[in-house]
Amino acid sequence: MKATSITKHEKSFFDTGRDSAGKEFLLTPSSVPIQGSMEMMEYMQCRPKNGDTSFYVQEKHTKKQIVLHYTAGYLKGDVAALSKPNYRVSVPFIIARNGTILNMWSSAYWAYHLGSKAIGGNTKGGKRTIAIEMSNIGFLKRIGEQLVTVYNNNDVYCHINETQLYTKLDTPFRGEHYFATHTAKQYNSLILLLRYLTAEYNIPTAFLSEDKRYVVVDENELVNFKGITSHVNYRSSGKWDIGPAFDWKKIIEGLI
Repeated sequence: MKATSITKHEKSFFDTGRDSAGKEFLLTPSSVPIQGSMEMMEYMQCRPKNGDTSFYVQEKHTKKQIVLHYTAGYLKGDVAALSKPNYRVSVPFIIARNGTILNMWSSAYWAYHLGSKAIGGNTKGGKRTIAIEMSNIGFLKRIGEQLVTVYNNNDVYCHINETQLYTKLDTPFRGEHYFATHTAKQYNSLILLLRYLTAEYNIPTAFLSEDKRYVVVDENELVNFKGITSHVNYRSSGKWDIGPAFDWKKIIEGLI
Protein backbone atom coordinates (compact mmCIF):
# COMPACT_ATOMS: atom_id res chain seq x y z
CA MET A 1 0.00 0.00 0.00
CA LYS A 2 1.28 3.47 -0.85
CA ALA A 3 1.89 5.69 2.14
CA THR A 4 -0.43 8.27 0.61
CA SER A 5 -3.31 5.76 0.76
CA ILE A 6 -3.04 5.05 4.49
CA THR A 7 -5.24 7.98 5.52
CA LYS A 8 -8.12 6.61 3.44
CA HIS A 9 -7.47 3.10 4.76
CA GLU A 10 -7.66 4.23 8.38
CA LYS A 11 -10.75 6.36 7.75
CA SER A 12 -12.50 3.29 6.37
CA PHE A 13 -11.84 1.43 9.63
CA PHE A 14 -13.14 4.26 11.79
CA ASP A 15 -16.18 4.69 9.53
CA THR A 16 -17.16 1.01 9.43
CA GLY A 17 -15.53 -0.60 12.49
CA ARG A 18 -14.47 -3.54 10.32
CA ASP A 19 -10.96 -4.98 10.32
CA SER A 20 -9.30 -6.76 7.41
CA ALA A 21 -10.82 -10.08 8.50
CA GLY A 22 -14.32 -8.62 8.45
CA LYS A 23 -14.71 -8.60 12.24
CA GLU A 24 -16.89 -5.76 13.50
CA PHE A 25 -15.88 -3.54 16.41
CA LEU A 26 -17.72 -1.05 18.56
CA LEU A 27 -15.69 2.16 18.57
CA THR A 28 -16.45 4.39 21.54
CA PRO A 29 -14.71 7.76 22.06
CA SER A 30 -13.52 7.97 25.65
CA SER A 31 -11.23 9.99 27.90
CA VAL A 32 -9.45 9.48 31.20
CA PRO A 33 -7.56 11.89 33.50
CA ILE A 34 -3.80 11.55 33.83
CA GLN A 35 -2.91 11.24 37.50
CA GLY A 36 -0.91 14.13 38.94
CA SER A 37 -1.72 16.51 36.09
CA MET A 38 -4.53 18.56 34.60
CA GLU A 39 -4.33 16.55 31.37
CA MET A 40 -6.91 14.22 29.91
CA MET A 41 -6.08 11.38 27.55
CA GLU A 42 -8.51 10.97 24.68
CA TYR A 43 -8.76 7.47 23.25
CA MET A 44 -11.08 5.11 21.40
CA GLN A 45 -12.41 1.97 23.03
CA CYS A 46 -12.27 -0.79 20.42
CA ARG A 47 -14.29 -3.85 21.39
CA PRO A 48 -15.47 -6.76 19.21
CA LYS A 49 -19.17 -6.37 18.48
CA ASN A 50 -19.72 -10.05 19.28
CA GLY A 51 -18.26 -9.59 22.78
CA ASP A 52 -15.26 -11.85 22.20
CA THR A 53 -12.57 -11.61 24.90
CA SER A 54 -10.65 -14.78 24.02
CA PHE A 55 -7.66 -12.96 22.49
CA TYR A 56 -6.30 -11.78 25.85
CA VAL A 57 -6.23 -13.09 29.43
CA GLN A 58 -8.46 -11.44 32.01
CA GLU A 59 -5.98 -11.76 34.86
CA LYS A 60 -4.54 -8.75 36.63
CA HIS A 61 -0.81 -8.57 37.32
CA THR A 62 1.55 -5.92 38.66
CA LYS A 63 3.00 -3.93 35.76
CA LYS A 64 6.64 -2.89 35.92
CA GLN A 65 7.51 -2.05 32.34
CA ILE A 66 6.11 -0.71 29.08
CA VAL A 67 7.26 -2.32 25.81
CA LEU A 68 7.01 -0.42 22.53
CA HIS A 69 6.36 -2.20 19.23
CA TYR A 70 5.41 -1.38 15.68
CA THR A 71 2.92 -3.58 13.87
CA ALA A 72 4.66 -4.13 10.50
CA GLY A 73 1.27 -3.54 8.90
CA TYR A 74 -1.68 -1.20 8.41
CA LEU A 75 -4.49 -0.49 10.85
CA LYS A 76 -7.21 -2.88 9.61
CA GLY A 77 -4.74 -5.74 9.49
CA ASP A 78 -3.19 -4.67 12.79
CA VAL A 79 -6.54 -4.89 14.56
CA ALA A 80 -7.32 -8.22 12.88
CA ALA A 81 -3.96 -9.76 13.83
CA LEU A 82 -4.17 -8.58 17.42
CA SER A 83 -7.71 -9.82 18.03
CA LYS A 84 -7.65 -13.36 16.64
CA PRO A 85 -10.09 -15.47 18.67
CA ASN A 86 -8.34 -17.78 21.17
CA TYR A 87 -4.89 -16.77 19.91
CA ARG A 88 -3.96 -14.55 22.88
CA VAL A 89 -1.31 -12.60 20.97
CA SER A 90 -2.45 -9.06 21.52
CA VAL A 91 -1.78 -5.67 23.08
CA PRO A 92 -4.03 -3.26 24.97
CA PHE A 93 -3.08 -0.27 22.80
CA ILE A 94 -2.61 0.41 19.08
CA ILE A 95 -1.78 3.93 17.92
CA ALA A 96 -3.10 4.68 14.43
CA ARG A 97 -1.19 6.94 12.07
CA ASN A 98 -3.86 9.59 12.56
CA GLY A 99 -2.95 9.64 16.26
CA THR A 100 -6.01 7.78 17.56
CA ILE A 101 -5.20 5.60 20.56
CA LEU A 102 -7.16 2.37 20.23
CA ASN A 103 -7.75 0.55 23.51
CA MET A 104 -8.41 -3.13 22.82
CA TRP A 105 -8.71 -4.28 26.44
CA SER A 106 -7.77 -3.20 29.97
CA SER A 107 -4.04 -2.69 30.37
CA ALA A 108 -4.28 -4.37 33.79
CA TYR A 109 -4.75 -7.71 31.97
CA TRP A 110 -2.18 -9.44 29.78
CA ALA A 111 -1.52 -11.29 26.53
CA TYR A 112 1.48 -12.67 24.68
CA HIS A 113 3.38 -10.03 22.73
CA LEU A 114 7.11 -10.77 23.11
CA GLY A 115 7.42 -14.13 21.33
CA SER A 116 8.32 -17.66 22.36
CA LYS A 117 12.07 -16.98 22.36
CA ALA A 118 11.86 -13.74 24.33
CA ILE A 119 14.44 -13.01 26.99
CA GLY A 120 12.92 -13.72 30.40
CA GLY A 121 10.03 -15.75 29.00
CA ASN A 122 7.00 -14.89 26.89
CA THR A 123 4.46 -15.61 29.63
CA LYS A 124 6.24 -13.90 32.50
CA GLY A 125 7.10 -10.97 30.24
CA GLY A 126 3.52 -10.59 29.07
CA LYS A 127 2.24 -10.52 32.63
CA ARG A 128 4.58 -7.85 33.99
CA THR A 129 4.58 -5.52 30.96
CA ILE A 130 2.18 -3.29 29.05
CA ALA A 131 2.57 -3.40 25.27
CA ILE A 132 1.92 -0.53 22.87
CA GLU A 133 1.85 -1.06 19.10
CA MET A 134 2.51 1.80 16.70
CA SER A 135 0.74 1.19 13.39
CA ASN A 136 3.67 1.27 10.97
CA ILE A 137 4.82 -0.95 8.10
CA GLY A 138 8.39 -1.11 9.40
CA PHE A 139 11.48 -1.51 7.26
CA LEU A 140 11.42 -1.00 3.50
CA LYS A 141 13.47 -2.34 0.61
CA ARG A 142 14.80 -0.20 -2.21
CA ILE A 143 14.15 -1.43 -5.74
CA GLY A 144 15.31 1.11 -8.27
CA GLU A 145 13.76 4.44 -7.31
CA GLN A 146 10.98 2.88 -5.24
CA LEU A 147 10.77 1.73 -1.65
CA VAL A 148 8.63 -1.38 -1.28
CA THR A 149 7.35 -3.31 1.72
CA VAL A 150 8.82 -6.58 2.89
CA TYR A 151 5.64 -8.38 1.84
CA ASN A 152 5.89 -7.90 -1.91
CA ASN A 153 8.42 -6.38 -4.29
CA ASN A 154 5.50 -4.85 -6.19
CA ASP A 155 3.97 -3.33 -3.05
CA VAL A 156 5.29 0.20 -3.48
CA TYR A 157 5.26 2.32 -0.34
CA CYS A 158 6.82 5.49 -1.70
CA HIS A 159 9.31 7.00 -4.16
CA ILE A 160 12.87 7.54 -3.01
CA ASN A 161 12.32 11.30 -3.40
CA GLU A 162 9.48 11.29 -0.82
CA THR A 163 11.96 11.64 2.01
CA GLN A 164 9.31 12.73 4.53
CA LEU A 165 7.82 9.22 4.39
CA TYR A 166 10.89 7.26 5.45
CA THR A 167 14.15 7.42 7.38
CA LYS A 168 17.41 6.19 5.92
CA LEU A 169 19.98 5.13 8.49
CA ASP A 170 23.66 5.75 7.81
CA THR A 171 24.43 2.51 9.62
CA PRO A 172 21.97 -0.33 8.96
CA PHE A 173 19.95 -1.63 11.89
CA ARG A 174 19.77 -5.42 11.88
CA GLY A 175 20.65 -5.33 8.20
CA GLU A 176 18.11 -2.71 7.09
CA HIS A 177 18.65 0.91 5.97
CA TYR A 178 15.14 2.22 5.24
CA PHE A 179 12.27 2.53 7.72
CA ALA A 180 8.82 4.06 7.32
CA THR A 181 8.41 7.14 9.49
CA HIS A 182 5.87 7.51 12.27
CA THR A 183 3.61 10.53 12.12
CA ALA A 184 3.81 13.58 14.38
CA LYS A 185 0.33 12.71 15.67
CA GLN A 186 1.52 9.23 16.62
CA TYR A 187 4.45 10.62 18.57
CA ASN A 188 2.21 13.09 20.41
CA SER A 189 -0.31 10.38 21.27
CA LEU A 190 2.43 8.01 22.41
CA ILE A 191 3.82 10.66 24.78
CA LEU A 192 0.34 11.22 26.21
CA LEU A 193 -0.28 7.48 26.59
CA LEU A 194 3.07 6.98 28.30
CA ARG A 195 2.27 9.81 30.71
CA TYR A 196 -0.99 8.10 31.55
CA LEU A 197 0.43 4.59 31.97
CA THR A 198 3.51 5.57 33.98
CA ALA A 199 1.32 7.54 36.38
CA GLU A 200 -1.44 4.94 36.56
CA TYR A 201 0.89 2.00 37.27
CA ASN A 202 3.69 3.87 39.05
CA ILE A 203 6.20 2.94 36.34
CA PRO A 204 9.27 5.22 36.20
CA THR A 205 9.69 7.36 33.07
CA ALA A 206 13.08 5.70 32.59
CA PHE A 207 14.73 4.43 29.41
CA LEU A 208 17.61 2.11 28.75
CA SER A 209 20.89 3.90 28.01
CA GLU A 210 21.47 4.48 24.31
CA ASP A 211 24.16 1.81 24.10
CA LYS A 212 21.57 -0.77 25.23
CA ARG A 213 18.44 0.69 23.65
CA TYR A 214 18.65 -1.20 20.33
CA VAL A 215 20.13 -4.50 21.47
CA VAL A 216 19.18 -7.54 23.51
CA VAL A 217 19.75 -6.77 27.16
CA ASP A 218 21.08 -9.14 29.80
CA GLU A 219 18.16 -11.16 31.15
CA ASN A 220 18.57 -10.20 34.79
CA GLU A 221 18.89 -6.51 33.96
CA LEU A 222 15.98 -6.53 31.52
CA VAL A 223 13.57 -8.44 33.74
CA ASN A 224 14.29 -6.13 36.66
CA PHE A 225 14.30 -2.89 34.69
CA LYS A 226 11.41 -0.58 35.56
CA GLY A 227 10.59 1.81 32.75
CA ILE A 228 10.16 1.87 28.98
CA THR A 229 11.78 -0.62 26.59
CA SER A 230 11.07 -2.03 23.14
CA HIS A 231 10.65 -5.40 21.44
CA VAL A 232 14.25 -5.56 20.16
CA ASN A 233 15.51 -5.64 23.76
CA TYR A 234 13.81 -9.04 24.09
CA ARG A 235 14.59 -10.60 20.70
CA SER A 236 18.00 -11.05 19.08
CA SER A 237 16.61 -11.61 15.59
CA GLY A 238 13.47 -11.45 13.50
CA LYS A 239 12.33 -8.14 14.98
CA TRP A 240 13.18 -4.52 14.19
CA ASP A 241 10.79 -2.74 16.57
CA ILE A 242 11.80 -0.27 17.66
CA GLY A 243 15.30 0.75 16.58
CA PRO A 244 17.28 3.95 15.93
CA ALA A 245 15.02 5.14 13.08
CA PHE A 246 12.47 5.98 15.78
CA ASP A 247 12.63 9.50 17.32
CA TRP A 248 13.52 8.43 20.84
CA LYS A 249 14.69 11.94 21.72
CA LYS A 250 11.22 13.33 21.06
CA ILE A 251 9.62 10.75 23.35
CA ILE A 252 12.16 11.14 26.14
CA GLU A 253 11.96 14.94 26.09
CA GLY A 254 8.17 14.75 25.93
CA LEU A 255 8.08 12.82 29.20
CA ILE A 256 10.45 15.11 31.11
